[in-house]
Amino acid sequence: METERTAPELVEDAAVGRFARAALLAALMGASVVVTIPLPFSPVPITLQVLFVFLAGLLLGPVWGTVSILLYLTAGAIGIPIFSGMSGGLGPLFGPTGGYLWGYALGAGVIGLFVHRGTDLRDPADASLPLVVGALLIGLIVIYGLGTGYMAWLQQLTATEALLAGAVPFLPGDLLKLVAAIAIVKSRRIVSV
Repeated sequence: METERTAPELVEDAAVGRFARAALLAALMGASVVVTIPLPFSPVPITLQVLFVFLAGLLLGPVWGTVSILLYLTAGAIGIPIFSGMSGGLGPLFGPTGGYLWGYALGAGVIGLFVHRGTDLRDPADASLPLVVGALLIGLIVIYGLGTGYMAWLQQLTATEALLAGAVPFLPGDLLKLVAAIAIVKSRRIVSV
């Protein structure tokens, strides 16, 4: 005989499920840095991290998407080698790529806010394609803005130098990641809950 569950129990189960999804996405993001392609002209390597930022915002929304990235940053900060180049610790958070890492959390939140139109989760597959594309592009601008801005300040680069080293070379790959994130979401194989 199955007993009916109370509203607090249902809310607690939903929160546990969302935390588990956030942790899973953070783990996948950390695992993705096994493939890191360094560029000789930039302190920023090519990774798949932005794909997971897109998915965090799209699938988990503004709150849990941000939590997912913060879990990733926390795991890396305590020394787990999940930042680019299989590094960990506080150094990467405040080094030349630190702005990008912090931008990931803000980017996921912004994407989630636009696509879900608030903090209540909606199925991102039902969102219009222009809305999803726009949200992902705004999230990418946030990531690039924080990343190149911090890198320019830290390394005393001009805005143009920072953009040429930290944004322009990555744009084609990040646009492919944008297409991949949309394809994953629109396939409905992974759903928001």
